[in-house]
Amino acid sequence: MHAIIWDAFKETLGMMPWLLGIYIALEFLENKSESFVGEKISHRMGSAPLLGALLGCMPQCGFSVIAATLYTRRCISLGTLLAVFISTSDEAVPVILAQHDKASLVLWLLLVKVILATVAGYTVDLLFKKKAVSPSHPPHGPVIPAGGHRHCDCHAHSGEISRWKTFFLFPLKHTLKVLFFIFVVSLVIGLGVAKFSAQGLHELFLAGTFFQPMIAVLVGLIPNCAASVAITEIYLKGAITFGSAIAGLSASGGLGLLVLLKENKDRKENALIVGLLILISVSAGIFLNLFSNLRSAA
Repeated sequence: MHAIIWDAFKETLGMMPWLLGIYIALEFLENKSESFVGEKISHRMGSAPLLGALLGCMPQCGFSVIAATLYTRRCISLGTLLAVFISTSDEAVPVILAQHDKASLVLWLLLVKVILATVAGYTVDLLFKKKAVSPSHPPHGPVIPAGGHRHCDCHAHSGEISRWKTFFLFPLKHTLKVLFFIFVVSLVIGLGVAKFSAQGLHELFLAGTFFQPMIAVLVGLIPNCAASVAITEIYLKGAITFGSAIAGLSASGGLGLLVLLKENKDRKENALIVGLLILISVSAGIFLNLFSNLRSAA
């Protein structure tokens, strides 16, 4: 028992400098670009789903929050909104990069999710043309508060906050929060392996069945970074497949989904969006698992 706790703690502690460096870099990136790019996406009607997919794949859920806000103002189409949601992986990219021996997985993760998000975005816009916005939509106020930007925790950093807080204290607090989730997940998996063995853990997560992507999607829908951390860690530990991880992370739009449900008063439309997100994510997971099984059998 003590050995399992120590192993989980040691593994988590080793990720701290990497995660902190990544979150500091992301803070600089978001501070310089998030507001500008978020405003421009609503004026690129033909390429909006592709742009949404590319922007959504940036770490954390800032762009999913922006997309949800723009959609409630009818400044982007339904397809663009879903492209951003599907492409968003919340904390998955920083968590994988922090384990630098597995950092190459990020390229495959982002590539698959961007392709899936782009295809889904354009397909949805073709099927639901009445949900698409016209190029002449009315002007809208800024998505990001003046003098600041929207953080993944959905609070605005105003220009009055000192730079050391913005570029060190906030990333440090976020790093500690994510590290706590990583420690908990690692500990649970370690205890599971000790109790059920590795094979028993695979059976516990319904490996080789159609239900595993569905369970991953249900976890991904939780509007909290803990969901994406859990899915990523469980995948890196080998308990779920790549297809199931893609399914769960495609449904993991972070706080973007929560903002949509709060701001958009059309409940039927919200149900449609969540239903489409679940359908696309589960279908992608099942397809990728089948494809992987066929390749293994060949």
